[in-house]
Amino acid sequence: MEQATFLKINAADSVVVCLTEKKQGDHITVDGRNITINQDTPAGHKVLIKDVKEGEDIIKYGYPIGHAQKDMKAGDWVNENNLKTNLKGTLEYTYQPVGEKLSIENEQRTFRGYRRKNGEVGVRNELWIVPTVGCVNGIGEKLAQRMRQETGCKDIDNICCWHHNYGCSQLSGDHENTRKVLRDIVLHPNAGGVLILSLGCENNQPDQFMELLGDYDKERIRLLVTQKVEGDEVEAGMDIMRQLYDIARQDKREDVPVSELRVGLKCGGSDGFSGITANPLVGEFSDWLVAQGGTSVLTEVPEMFGAETILMNRCETKELFDKTVSMINNFKEYFLSHGEPVGENPSPGNKAGGISTLEDKALGCTQKCGRAPVSGVMEYGDRLQARGLNLLSAPGNDLVASTALASCGCHLVLFTTGRGTPFGTFVPTMKIATNPTLAARKPGWVDFSAGQLLQGRTMQELLPEFIDKVLSVASGEHARNEANDYREISIFKNGVTL
Repeated sequence: MEQATFLKINAADSVVVCLTEKKQGDHITVDGRNITINQDTPAGHKVLIKDVKEGEDIIKYGYPIGHAQKDMKAGDWVNENNLKTNLKGTLEYTYQPVGEKLSIENEQRTFRGYRRKNGEVGVRNELWIVPTVGCVNGIGEKLAQRMRQETGCKDIDNICCWHHNYGCSQLSGDHENTRKVLRDIVLHPNAGGVLILSLGCENNQPDQFMELLGDYDKERIRLLVTQKVEGDEVEAGMDIMRQLYDIARQDKREDVPVSELRVGLKCGGSDGFSGITANPLVGEFSDWLVAQGGTSVLTEVPEMFGAETILMNRCETKELFDKTVSMINNFKEYFLSHGEPVGENPSPGNKAGGISTLEDKALGCTQKCGRAPVSGVMEYGDRLQARGLNLLSAPGNDLVASTALASCGCHLVLFTTGRGTPFGTFVPTMKIATNPTLAARKPGWVDFSAGQLLQGRTMQELLPEFIDKVLSVASGEHARNEANDYREISIFKNGVTL
């Protein structure tokens, strides 16, 4: 059977996506009509399959992705130069629940994780140093380096210091965002022991921060205020780190039901294949995980604009719908308050890969959360409460959004990409390539290639392999970012710096 060279995603679409490069004068047959390609069109990009007038909506995924900026003919290459977003400001929405239920078998799968005293489960057993303020980053890094050299990380997974620039000179919302995200990191079950490292005079006062932790494990979470140390604060820190190491090294992996797994859903460096291969594959995994009783979390609120009603109408209750409406409109107000249009997206790399408007991006982006009902909606810095599919308020920036997913309690992040990226956050950050070219060019970055779907593999064939891969990483196999030691955090900042 001849391999397809283009794809019509939805029967209502007025474009097809080129799976291979098309040259001017090439012919394709769509719905029984012979169409001549009018311009050279790269793979992953869109071609019109019917004439449209200026101002007329162009349809992809069954939804408008913007309107034509001029009269266009069937066979024209549709891109950012002739397609304009329909997005404007905030909107009013009506709850129209769809109520779809997943019919996926519970397979009673397990992974190998670490059961913590409070009942939570981690997929890593690491020692972490969490500075309350950026002023002590250097001390924290010196402690981490010395402990790695002294122990060789024998019997634990890693020793890390999570650098950041904040904790002082911040006001109101920014200050609270920093405190909440640092709290979330300290309490994350992937850590077998945490040294909270403080200077002492910062706005993020150490005593108040410890109160924010609530009822924490005082054996495994310790505080060092460096300004109060008489003499060498590094040696004082090493004494605490050695104690934490001796405790954490006793922890052992055990079989844990996959219902305990919490996975973040993220995309970055997207291309025209993201909504066709990697995002739908991750969406199938998300549905599978939710059907097993597990949890997935979707964020990147600005990249929901144009597809938000799909998510709103999957909310299990009117209360969750209202929270989702607030999440969307609040983020739009954030854009507008800075004098920025809500449709100022996609990035140059997205456009080069075939994504022309924010609606185009959003309709592909939201494929990552499958079809499951929305069972929870969280503000930035909140910790997970509900099992199933959750929405989390955070921006689209890769580092900020991935940190937010991890800090809410996700054990790992599934990160789809068509252009490629090496980074990782403070939990395993698996890269899923949207196309086989990226997977072949960057094997040191990519954990799994969904581009196999463009090479004749079916979703039914690929999904079990992907499930096995995710569970292997959850059980201790290094994600590529871990093997490369590319790991960092980034905290959302909005307001004034003193």
